[in-house]
Amino acid sequence: MIFKVYYQETASEVPVREKTKTIYIEGDSEREVRLKLKEKAYNIEFIQPVTGNYLEYEKQNADFKVLEL
Repeated sequence: MIFKVYYQETASEVPVREKTKTIYIEGDSEREVRLKLKEKAYNIEFIQPVTGNYLEYEKQNADFKVLEL
């Protein structure tokens, strides 16, 4: 399953919508995705599963790239 992760690059900053970035990661569960990102110093705001029509829509985005961790 592919998950869309909304995050800030540093955990010490206050979350600001304009600075929120997204990445796509493959994993079996939200917990597995969090474990994969544990070594990064990201402030994870939200993790959302991407399936079905939503996945097809996201694939049309030029920034769509699934990270292999």
